[in-house]
Amino acid sequence: MTTTSSGGDFLAKKSDAVHQSKQLPKITQVLIVEDENFDADRLRATLRVVLGYDLTVRRAATLGAALDCVIAKQPELVFLDDLLKPTDTASHTIPFLRRAKYEGPIVVISGQVTRARKAELIALGATDVIHKDDVDSVRLAEALARVYNLT
Repeated sequence: MTTTSSGGDFLAKKSDAVHQSKQLPKITQVLIVEDENFDADRLRATLRVVLGYDLTVRRAATLGAALDCVIAKQPELVFLDDLLKPTDTASHTIPFLRRAKYEGPIVVISGQVTRARKAELIALGATDVIHKDDVDSVRLAEALARVYNLT
């Protein structure tokens, strides 16, 4: 059986996502660890749609810069690219973030999400994993609802 999505389905999901985002705790400090400008800017803009414009969003393009950011001021939430140039991966980065005393949620954004990869990242300390192509206000709100146990 094949199901199709309509614009109405999307609007219903968006309405649900907006409702869930109102139930989220007040988030004011987010760190995006992303080496691509376009992806970081897209995520930043989407976060502001979901969480509001009084959000402080810092960005790090490397593991070292991410650790510096976490040590300087603990974010409430980290979004982590799965593959950071030249050779770092979320599998490598998550343990470093945890050793830097970051205990909050880590949402990994990956272009190569499989069940096995998601399970591996969760086992390493990621709170959620979403596909890079799914970074829109609905999917981000759904991920945040999972992170904060609202679903």
